[in-house]
Amino acid sequence: MALPRSLPRCSVDEPLSELNITPLIDVLLVLLVMFIITIPAMTHKVPMDLPTGTLPPGTPPVVHRLAIAADGVIRLDGGIVAEGALPARLRPLVADPAASLVIDADGAARYEVFDRTLATIRRAGIGRLGFADNARFADF
Repeated sequence: MALPRSLPRCSVDEPLSELNITPLIDVLLVLLVMFIITIPAMTHKVPMDLPTGTLPPGTPPVVHRLAIAADGVIRLDGGIVAEGALPARLRPLVADPAASLVIDADGAARYEVFDRTLATIRRAGIGRLGFADNARFADF
């Protein structure tokens, strides 16, 4: 059987002089796409400056609770607060050095609501912040 003239003629014992790098390029492209997809999710964060000192002795801390329900309703100390009114309600907490804020988010609450609320707390200047009952998310 005669080979077409465009193909080089090789004997059976002669090794191929060219490597097939198509599978290598395919693997590298898949890895590149995976890195492009996963890196933004890993670098997303809301910076928080948490306190380092302790309260003066004899000063009991005043704990305020901010709850985020599964339907996105925000409650501060039991009362419903609109998301736009939250900064005004947080100002008195900043003025009191013994006050701390504890966030209790429902496991079914949307992350976007939690992230916006956390950013609002950061902009308000709250320095004493805690998260309630994180153990329930250990097996999430």
